[in-house]
Amino acid sequence: MIATEKQLMLTGAMYDPDDPILVAERQAARMLFQRINAMTEDQKVERDRLFYDLLGAAGTGLYIEPPFYCDYGYNIKVGESVFMNYNCCILDVCEVQIGDRVMFAPNVQVYTATHPLDAKSRNSGRELGKPITIGNDVWIGGGAIICPGITLGNGVVVGAGAVVTKDVADDCFVAGNPARVVRESIN
Repeated sequence: MIATEKQLMLTGAMYDPDDPILVAERQAARMLFQRINAMTEDQKVERDRLFYDLLGAAGTGLYIEPPFYCDYGYNIKVGESVFMNYNCCILDVCEVQIGDRVMFAPNVQVYTATHPLDAKSRNSGRELGKPITIGNDVWIGGGAIICPGITLGNGVVVGAGAVVTKDVADDCFVAGNPARVVRESIN
């Protein structure tokens, strides 16, 4: 059986982002988050409901400050009591799993989307992705970037402006570009 472009995307294989189904799904997500982003504070109850419609799964206590941006939305799965501050961008061509009690400061970027390093493959127009896992009780500082394929353990703190290019073990504080462990066992 031949895999669809969506199946290839979800498994992290090279896929065609111009596939009509994927284009339509990205368009639907954009229409929904643009609607959410245009809502005023007196529409917060409706806005919150629409965030639950946008995301693949979300526990209770989800709080997202608009504007918010994503590719598909359905690949984002968040636990209980998750907070995302202004201008969060999640490129979710693969699954983004976010644990409980996670906090994103403003301008956090989470990227599962990537491209081949080889120029010929990169210029083919095909892309790929790598899933991201963020543990429980994680705090990601303002302007931090979480790169494709990364796992952040439980209790991790990511400093403002950090670019996380490698997995981070539980209870570590990382900062810098590329992010490095500044302190272990922060609890």
